[in-house]
Amino acid sequence: MGKIFKVNGKFKILPFVGLTILPLIGGGGIGYLIRNSINIYGKLDKPIFSPPSFVFIIVWTILYLLMGFASYRIYMIRDSGKDIGTSLFFYIIQLLLNYLWPVTFFLFRLYGMAFIELIVLFIFVGITFFKFIKLDKIAGILFIPYMAWLIFAGVLNYFVWWKNEMYI
Repeated sequence: MGKIFKVNGKFKILPFVGLTILPLIGGGGIGYLIRNSINIYGKLDKPIFSPPSFVFIIVWTILYLLMGFASYRIYMIRDSGKDIGTSLFFYIIQLLLNYLWPVTFFLFRLYGMAFIELIVLFIFVGITFFKFIKLDKIAGILFIPYMAWLIFAGVLNYFVWWKNEMYI
């Protein structure tokens, strides 16, 4: 087993599988909830740098797996006696905010509110990143692609808002 999967020399399969796929399951549930509203994205006036829809599915699958794996690493640190409570609290809050964004954007079509929510999400992801990296460098590093994507998503969300609601 690769070193990256071991925390303090240990690997536990059930927490690994459960915590790694948990964000993916939640994201899939949200995707199912908004499935009839996603087609609106194709009809929106979007900036030229907007990727095709299939890219979002690929990217979010990878990001959910990375953040789930990061949470597993933090969970495993509890065995060393370190306090992981606040780190996991912020992780859960950012995950819930993450699940709220597509509902706000796609289901309710509140692009400005979704942009504001994305800023709040980024703040909580940043806090989670700093909490994680203090406990486990790898767990923190696993959050960097997520943070980079949120910056891109924020810019994209802003332009969708600007092009579709601010002119009205």
